[in-house]
Amino acid sequence: METRVIEVTTGADERVVDLTGECEGFLAACGASDGLLHVFVPHATAGIALIELGAGSDADLLAALGDLLPADDRWRHSHGSRGHGRAHVLPALVAPCASIPVVGGRLALGTWQSVTLVDVNVDNRSRRVRLSYLPG
Repeated sequence: METRVIEVTTGADERVVDLTGECEGFLAACGASDGLLHVFVPHATAGIALIELGAGSDADLLAALGDLLPADDRWRHSHGSRGHGRAHVLPALVAPCASIPVVGGRLALGTWQSVTLVDVNVDNRSRRVRLSYLPG
């Protein structure tokens, strides 16, 4: 198995960050053929999603998460910025990992799918993401 940890700066705003290029670069560096790419964010307040980008889906995802997990004072986990506790619930809705088939050294994603980091925690501006390639 080949593994690499990448650093992702998310800034002070809620974000959906495209990781597809980093995943493809990692696979190329590994000399990948067929297998699985596992993407994992080891943080209690972020997730990994496979979604379409560039057509408003990323903004729609953040809006939907805002509706489901409002940034208000209802959360028992209440340190940090207002509504911080919602970020700790996020991984129950947007899993902290995804496994993507790799075929011929390429991610076997659908036409419009991208690998993304979803981060609604404005208190943590830097994330580590572990990429692991397991040959078939």
